[in-house]
Amino acid sequence: MTDETLPDIVQKLADQKPDVWAAYNELGKTLGESGPLDAKTQRLVKVALAIGAGLEGAVRSHTRRGVEEGGTPEELQHASLLGVTTIGWPRAVAGLSWIEDELGKTA
Repeated sequence: MTDETLPDIVQKLADQKPDVWAAYNELGKTLGESGPLDAKTQRLVKVALAIGAGLEGAVRSHTRRGVEEGGTPEELQHASLLGVTTIGWPRAVAGLSWIEDELGKTA
């Protein structure tokens, strides 16, 4: 993710605390490299986790990044729908709406 796509408050933190921002990004990189999942699968997992937590901004961000990493609209939508029996219709459908909204912006 480039700094130009960060929400204003996050960009402000990154500018004010570059060491903290660098450490956060390094942790994410290290965690991603610590297991067998490829980048696209990791992103789908992150989309699903963000939906489960009800984090709209994270769902939107991971959707955009998922597309950049080769995820298809169908795969991203499937990640949301798989949550129906775990997190319920309302949260899964909310996640689906955020995904579809972001996909519409990239179409």
